[in-house]
Amino acid sequence: MALSCLADMAKRFLMDHRLKEIMAEKGVTREALAERVGSHPVTISKLISGTMGMTTSWMERLGAALNVPPIEILVAPASFRTVTVKAAVQAGIWTESREWPDPDDWYQVAVPHEPNLASLNLYGAEVRGRSMNRRYAEGSVVIFTAPWEDGERPVPGRRYVIERSRPDGSVETTVKLLHQDSDGGLWLLAESDDPRFQQPIPVDGQSEDEEIRVIGRVRYSVVRE
Repeated sequence: MALSCLADMAKRFLMDHRLKEIMAEKGVTREALAERVGSHPVTISKLISGTMGMTTSWMERLGAALNVPPIEILVAPASFRTVTVKAAVQAGIWTESREWPDPDDWYQVAVPHEPNLASLNLYGAEVRGRSMNRRYAEGSVVIFTAPWEDGERPVPGRRYVIERSRPDGSVETTVKLLHQDSDGGLWLLAESDDPRFQQPIPVDGQSEDEEIRVIGRVRYSVVRE
C-alpha cells in the first residue's frame, strides 16, 4: 500500500522527520525502539540524526513499533489528511467507471490540510493511460471534490472528472481541462502531446442519447514513485 506522496519522496533521500519527537511523546528509548524493530540502537541513532535515509520501509516499521500511521513519522497529523484511492480514471479519454472490488487494492495518499476544504470529502482516482501526459503521469493520483458538496460551478481553466452515461446503463469517466473559446463556448480538452487525443469535445454538443456531467473538480495530483 502506498503511504503518501510525502512517503514516496522520502525513498532513498535524507529529509527532516519527527522520529525523535514521537519517541519522546511515547516515552520510548532508542534501545527499546531498536528491539521492537529488530535493529541496533546505533541504527536508530543514525535515523534520528539524519545520517541514514528515512525510507518508506523504515517508516512502516517505525510506525508499527510506535503505534502511529507511517506518514506521521514525516509530518504532524494536523498538517495533512489522507484520501483512499478506490478506483482508476482514464485521463483524456473515456473508460468504464468502476470502483475496485477488492479492498486490498485500495491504498491511501496524503495531501496538505487546507481549512477551506476541511468540511468536504476528498475522493481519489489513479490515472491510467498517457492521453493527458502533459499534465498527469500514468500512475499518478487525482484528488477531487464533488460539485454537489462544494457548490462550485465549473470554471474554465480548471480540471474536472467528467462522467458520461449511455442509454444502455453504462457509465464512463475521464479527466479533462475545461476550456472556453473566444465565442464563449465550453470545450473539454485532453492535455496530450499525442494527436490521437487532441480532439476537443464540446460541452454543449452532446447527443440526446448520452448525458455528460461534472462529478469532481481536481484539487491535487499526487505522483507515485
